[in-house]
Amino acid sequence: MRKKGLFLGLLCLLLFVSGCWNRRELNELAIAVALAIDKDGKDYKVSVQVVNPGAVASKGGNNGYLPVMFYQQSAGTVFEALRKMTSVSPRKIYLSHLRMLIISEELARDGISKVLDLVLRDQEVRSDFYVVIAKKEHHAEDTLKILTTIEKIPAVKLFSSLEASQKAWAPTSAITLFDLASTLAEEGKEPVLTGLALRHLNKQGETRANIDNIQPITTLAYSGLGVFRRDKLIGWLNEEQSKGYNYITNQVKSTIGEVKCPKGGIIGLEVIRSESKIKGKFVNGQPEITIQVRVEENVGEVACKIDLTDPKVIAELEKAAEKQFGQLIAATISFVQKKYQVDIFGFGSALHRADPKTWKKIRKDWETTYFPKLKVHFEPDIHIRRLGKATNSLTQYIKE
Repeated sequence: MRKKGLFLGLLCLLLFVSGCWNRRELNELAIAVALAIDKDGKDYKVSVQVVNPGAVASKGGNNGYLPVMFYQQSAGTVFEALRKMTSVSPRKIYLSHLRMLIISEELARDGISKVLDLVLRDQEVRSDFYVVIAKKEHHAEDTLKILTTIEKIPAVKLFSSLEASQKAWAPTSAITLFDLASTLAEEGKEPVLTGLALRHLNKQGETRANIDNIQPITTLAYSGLGVFRRDKLIGWLNEEQSKGYNYITNQVKSTIGEVKCPKGGIIGLEVIRSESKIKGKFVNGQPEITIQVRVEENVGEVACKIDLTDPKVIAELEKAAEKQFGQLIAATISFVQKKYQVDIFGFGSALHRADPKTWKKIRKDWETTYFPKLKVHFEPDIHIRRLGKATNSLTQYIKE
């Protein structure tokens, strides 16, 4: 009886063991690393960049093959276009290793929510890839045809470049699909996405000639932040405004800024630490915002005659940096208030957290009535920490 009971128990356990019933071998899949979506009349033109496994293998070199392949189809939905690609691709397109989603500016101005539905719904697609907008000068499909140096796979180059730019430069934002979906669903904040541009577009950029030159013929470069109202692109921020946006929203990890010296010339300051806080409140029923930003900087480069060993000089530079910093923040907010009248900074979310009842009364008129005239207080706190290996510039010691 004990043996029969054990056998029946094991038999029952088998019911809960699915095994590999839905397995798919690697040689049956085309691994997509980038997806680009353009408009094609009433349809969507969907393009994919697929890894060529034989060319990127660590052993044996590339055997003369390019590291990636390009496939494209048009259909009424993104899902249908991907399935339609099996008519030209020898394998089914597999999206689980997607690194980049590139949407054309033309499509973004019509709305991106519909094209995001597939990647949000498909259980095989992760949400940690980056979403960017291909600027209107070029189609999104063009960005997937350019071969890149250093990184064999162009999509990996785009992914790594966006991460590095956000960490070291600041005018870009690495927005994942999860971040984008969360912002679209959040009350009191509108999304932004980084723009992607092609420089010196040339057919040779699609060939090995682009990576055989010491300077690539065609390059991919990030440029500015796209401003959205709900899911529709309405305009762009320039480089300085994009940097201001990232300071306000606490997304700056490191960057470089310039401050004018008292007697002419400039000093380059490296931001090594930045932290900002947005606080909202209602004063006599009117919304107000306070932005507190604490920044720590190192002296990176000195192009003027100045005595950095004098504490008073450092204090003057800190005050000058705070003033310049305040002008950048004020100009960024004013530009968005006047030109776009959309809250991309999350001021509405801060007010909602501070006073949900009062926020509920004004939220319908937030962007039309309150946001364009919103009073914003800015409290910068900048400290210069280190001077580097040299105290004063060589210019300081050169005889007249």
